[in-house]
Amino acid sequence: MRLRHAGGDTIHLGYCTNVHPAEDLAGILGQLDTYAVPVRAALGSDLLGLGLWLAAPVAAELAADPALRRRLRGELDARGLEVVTLNGFPYAAFQAPVVKHDVYHPDWTTEQRLTYTLNLARVLADLLPDDAARGSISTLPLAWRQPWDTERADAARHRLDQLAAGLAAVQRDTGREVRVGFEPEPGCVVESTDQAAAQLSGMDTDRLGICLDLAHLACAWEEPTAALARLRSADLPVVKVQVSAAVEAADPAGGADALRRWVEPRFLHQTRGAGCAGVADPADPAYAADDLDAALDAELPGPWRVHYHVPLHAPPEEPLGSTLPVLRAALAALFEGPTAGCDHLDVETYTWGVLPAARRPGTDAELAAGIAAELAFARDELIGLGLHTERAVTAGETR
Repeated sequence: MRLRHAGGDTIHLGYCTNVHPAEDLAGILGQLDTYAVPVRAALGSDLLGLGLWLAAPVAAELAADPALRRRLRGELDARGLEVVTLNGFPYAAFQAPVVKHDVYHPDWTTEQRLTYTLNLARVLADLLPDDAARGSISTLPLAWRQPWDTERADAARHRLDQLAAGLAAVQRDTGREVRVGFEPEPGCVVESTDQAAAQLSGMDTDRLGICLDLAHLACAWEEPTAALARLRSADLPVVKVQVSAAVEAADPAGGADALRRWVEPRFLHQTRGAGCAGVADPADPAYAADDLDAALDAELPGPWRVHYHVPLHAPPEEPLGSTLPVLRAALAALFEGPTAGCDHLDVETYTWGVLPAARRPGTDAELAAGIAAELAFARDELIGLGLHTERAVTAGETR
């Protein structure tokens, strides 16, 4: 789905497919028909954007075979789907029964992470629509925070230099620009925009920048306008925004029974009390826990925000809520002005399958309907900021 900013920029809006488990090409093509096509139809849109997730093995297969890339591009075009961004954070098995800390491996100290990301860049260069200005890839914010020392930091910086050189080579070979955004996340080396400025300043910002996940921003208790100003001061561009919302508990003690219904075994749900705002170590156990059950057991002081992506259009019932006010403030800071603050937006609710039972979709059709409702919510929020929908040229058409 495309929108036009008042300043003239085209804004690409889609949903991230890491909510689906497929990790080979046949499965990926199957999920296009099962989910993406019904989502596009429900929205009444001529074109639907996908933030495609490709696990490392299929990314390597596609990167090595131009014919396979052409086939995937053709399958997308035939269904009215476009890809301008890839999610390169999970390496593999993101919908396994237990993911937790595994999602942070391999990290940016390793050759495997570099190879995977450059494979994604080669694939994306061939998937980009002809009229897209650029592509983007989101990735983890270096590593989980422990262990982290000077040796590992130096190794990661070397990988980032290699990444920038590799992206430059992709552009020379294909004529297409692909940028990589590091996604601050609770518990990682880079959790806040302060840490982003400290850890990522000085990298090649023509090709590397930030993927701003709005649920993560909320969990760090950051004020969006100040956070974006901090990134600008550090010369860190926002190359991608993940339009997401987290669980909020104004009174965790009073809402403990409701919160326990959100404890589940697949993903980490890092929990942050308001006291983490602006401190040097937002993961300090005085006001932070690495999972929701640990936060409940420790009885952390509230209010809390929990890294649990919730459907944008369907926040939790009271006494819980969501961080939609942070999402709205961030979108306003990005798009209320003469220029757009970012042109790639991805709705990334990967947690549909682990929501409390009463809120979990029971069929493929229900999941597709939920994804469509989220995208409609995000589209309407952007229209409310003065953007308007734009009809895209699809394969075989001319302007």
